Amino acid sequence: MKAKWITPAVTAMDEEGHVDLEANKRIYDFLIEKGMDGILLLGSIGEFFAIPTEEKKALIREAIAHIDHRVTVYVGTNEMNFEACVELSNYALAQGADGVMVIAPYYFNLPDSAVLNFYDSLARRVNGPLLLYNFPDRTGYDLRPDLIYTLVSRHKNIVGIKDTVPTMGHTRAIIQKVKKEYPDFLVYSGFDEFFGHNVLSGGDGCVAGLSNLAPEIASGYADRARRDDLAGMREYQQKIDGLMAIYDVAPQFVPVIKKAMEVRGVPMKPYCAAPMLPATEEETKKIQEILLAQGLGGVRA
Repeated sequence: MKAKWITPAVTAMDEEGHVDLEANKRIYDFLIEKGMDGILLLGSIGEFFAIPTEEKKALIREAIAHIDHRVTVYVGTNEMNFEACVELSNYALAQGADGVMVIAPYYFNLPDSAVLNFYDSLARRVNGPLLLYNFPDRTGYDLRPDLIYTLVSRHKNIVGIKDTVPTMGHTRAIIQKVKKEYPDFLVYSGFDEFFGHNVLSGGDGCVAGLSNLAPEIASGYADRARRDDLAGMREYQQKIDGLMAIYDVAPQFVPVIKKAMEVRGVPMKPYCAAPMLPATEEETKKIQEILLAQGLGGVRA
């Protein structure tokens, strides 16, 4: 099976909420050493919404140079201002990104006509591969399979999608609608637990956050899928199912993921941008229990 697990990497920050470039490089090395297929910079877990553009550029430049083609690198170039989005997208591609991933404008509930116009305009202006990002819980509207098909048929540089929806049926419908005519179009799930269903349905894997704290499990699952090892996939699915409890520790899951990484010994601090609050002692205890239940007491587990 075709299968990749891309990590939407957290963004390490200092105590004032500014990007910590050196800590981020240590995170990338950790992910690569543990076998991840790729890294997405500045996704939702990467707190793109709270980072100034110049700090984003510095992170993009330093990260791509440091990763140095060891794995695939996508960059989230979301900006609410259209021209800023175009500029940041082309900046990331000029630095050597393998593609940029862009969520459509959020806050207002947009009709399909406005979403089509946004991505049509963006695809014409972006000088390289563009991946769509569907996250209805955050945008207030859905990128339906028919809409995605229309965009892919119009623009050769629209090469994939991250589909962050709570039902696999939506992603399966994209696979069936788009890949039949465009088999190279990449369809990634945004929820960890859907990885197996995705690749068994003909998708390409996932871009999902548990791989920040358990990359050996995520990469192991992807490896079993590529080898068509169904027994191995079942084993890793159960590990992922156990780790999904991480998302229920607190309403804000980004601080929880960062704390879990620190608990495991990843050389970083779990600081987040305001208004996110750090994990409490009680939450940290829950995190430790979840990690230990899956044999993840340290980075050498």
